[in-house]
Amino acid sequence: MKVFGVTTATVQWMTTLYLLIVAIMMPFSALLKRSYPAKKLFLVANLLFLGGIVLDYFAPSFALLLLGRAIQGLGTGIALPLMFNIILEQVPASKVGMMMGIGTLITAIAPAIGPVFGGVVVTKMSWRAIFLFLVPVLLISLGLGLTCLEQKHPVHRQKVDLPSLVAIIALFGGAIYGANAMGAAGIGSRQVWLSFALALLGLIGLIWRSQRIAAPILDLKVFRHRRFSINLVGFVLFQMTALGLSFIVPNYIQLVDQQSALTAGLTVLPGAAIGALLAPFGGRIYDRVGAAKPIILGSCLSLVGLILFALWGQNLSLGAINLFYVIYMLGTGIGFGNVMTVGLKSLPEAEQTDGNAIMTTMQQFAAALGTAIVSAIISQAQQGAGDLRQATARGSQQGLAVQAVFVLIELICMIIVTRTPKSPTQSSSDEY
Repeated sequence: MKVFGVTTATVQWMTTLYLLIVAIMMPFSALLKRSYPAKKLFLVANLLFLGGIVLDYFAPSFALLLLGRAIQGLGTGIALPLMFNIILEQVPASKVGMMMGIGTLITAIAPAIGPVFGGVVVTKMSWRAIFLFLVPVLLISLGLGLTCLEQKHPVHRQKVDLPSLVAIIALFGGAIYGANAMGAAGIGSRQVWLSFALALLGLIGLIWRSQRIAAPILDLKVFRHRRFSINLVGFVLFQMTALGLSFIVPNYIQLVDQQSALTAGLTVLPGAAIGALLAPFGGRIYDRVGAAKPIILGSCLSLVGLILFALWGQNLSLGAINLFYVIYMLGTGIGFGNVMTVGLKSLPEAEQTDGNAIMTTMQQFAAALGTAIVSAIISQAQQGAGDLRQATARGSQQGLAVQAVFVLIELICMIIVTRTPKSPTQSSSDEY
């Protein structure tokens, strides 16, 4: 903001535009996987992200900085669903749970690691160094991917259906923008309702078009599987809670406890580290005993953590935040990765690619929506308040209570899913 002379509302597009591009790209992952070899897709995704990183590092203006983020969004939109498709195809059945746990910890743990990384770099160096540090990581990634990736299925080039493309852009563009605008402008603003109206039109158009072409970009027939649909609700609520909490906690530490951004990052670091370490462990439990135990246990732990947050929401010390966040992340590490695994394994193998595209797309929307909801709640509490610290604490407590309700609903969904018998069309590896 200082370097380029832009406002908070303008700089927010660094996040909003990235989410928009990622969300729009996700639905095309199934089409891309059917049309191009995995190694070629991985190469393109990696080079796009690397190009965006380099552009951002040297960007002389905010417009070019924003363009770099958009290019990174294209790379992530290709790479993230590709990762889960590769795991499902190339990992032995006995290790799928562990590897899905490792994969999902990226999106579950990164919001907690980000503030620490960003805080340290910005405090000690230039903000441009944030991008520079990613270059060697991407180069290592590129070498590993080109060496290890194998093509398991033949590819058949599929044309992009233009009406479906327009509908997808309207649906996910409107939904993501509306969710972000809700946090900044409030739920009653015109731009929020116009954005959601555009998203609704896009959804109607996508459903209509998908029923009239032989090879739709996004096959919505996966929603005929009841277990997948219920699981998707739980998955979205879990993701909304993870991102919402990653918004509340750093703001609470800075605005209520009057600590620095770096302190905020370091306070959540133990919980984030525990969540990261436990994600593969939760997957191993899935591989050994099935889905129900790690998912239910993880959801219960996350619920306990959020209830404690909500009960002490107006008087949270750094020690209490640290403890409650560790409890929450214990649950996330054990359960979150398995939620996605269960959702995809509940589908017939031929439909898992489309299910993956839907889940990874909804993950982006859930991230934006979860942040927007708690942001709107806290902003509402702050309006007209004489004491900003007290108002922020009150709004944070309300937001934490709402998130506890989200996890409770997610827990109910997962109990239903893990106790529902599988259909005869599903693979024998889908054991509960």
